[in-house]
Amino acid sequence: MRASRLLSILILLQMRGRVSAEALAAEFEVSVRTIHRDIDQLSAAGVPIYAERGRNGGFQLHEGYRTKLTGFTASEAEALLLSGAGRAASDLGIGPEAAAAQLKLLASLPPDSGASAQRVAQRFHLDPVNWYARAEPPPLLPTLADAVWRAKRIRVRYESWKDVVARELSPLGLVLKGGLWYLVAFAKDAPRTYRVSNILSLDVLDKDFTRPKRFDLSKFWGEWVSEFEARLLRGRAVVKLSPTGLKWLREVSPAAAQAVDAEHTKCKPDGWVRAQIPIENVTYARRQLLNLGGEVEVVSPPELRAELAAEAERIRSYYA
Repeated sequence: MRASRLLSILILLQMRGRVSAEALAAEFEVSVRTIHRDIDQLSAAGVPIYAERGRNGGFQLHEGYRTKLTGFTASEAEALLLSGAGRAASDLGIGPEAAAAQLKLLASLPPDSGASAQRVAQRFHLDPVNWYARAEPPPLLPTLADAVWRAKRIRVRYESWKDVVARELSPLGLVLKGGLWYLVAFAKDAPRTYRVSNILSLDVLDKDFTRPKRFDLSKFWGEWVSEFEARLLRGRAVVKLSPTGLKWLREVSPAAAQAVDAEHTKCKPDGWVRAQIPIENVTYARRQLLNLGGEVEVVSPPELRAELAAEAERIRSYYA
């Protein structure tokens, strides 16, 4: 544990320059005294670290000192190569750089570790695009990624579900979900989410912004997705499902299938169940449940039941 922390401290100093003992202690959730002992240990091992006192003081590596990329275990190298985001790197405009970085990583590893990591890269491939869909990265994505990297303000024209709007944003990060790219950016002092393909125009401004120190992109995205799904699926419907209907529901609406798994009652001797499921609205629920054909019966709400009956009658009339 301590060896891992020492290496992490060294990498942080190399990446950030001067860092205070208090900041390092907060980063690794240890005491300031422990950080001072760690710095002494690194100095004893020959790492050229010096300290500056004062209000803006801290620990810093001597100029020109760079640690080599060593210390990777086979498992760590495998994880890095497996997480490589081949298509994502290409979408962002850094495909060649990502490939070069992988080669350098392999070259820096011990022979056995490198061979193992290379086997992983050759045997596992991550494809985030859904079936029967084609990956079409938004043309503005590389420019947007550059603004994220350089912390530059941007001005966009964005097509929302209400209207086309103009916004000046501080881009914090990019997220790839289900084959689609999303931008997380500060607007009016609050982080918001924008679908990149809905950005109609983009201007990178010659204005820097300061990233919030405690902003965690992964944490924000997880919380936002949960809130978005809960906000979207506010309606409820009571349905009866056959075993086949429940199987198909898992593909049509995983959230609805999860609700059935959590709580249901048997209503027929041949395996049918009755349960309450979350829905977005009557129109969208009708479209989803029509995929289940005769393997589902809507009990309520009455308007959803009526819309399904009318749609079924319309389909029947085509073949009468």
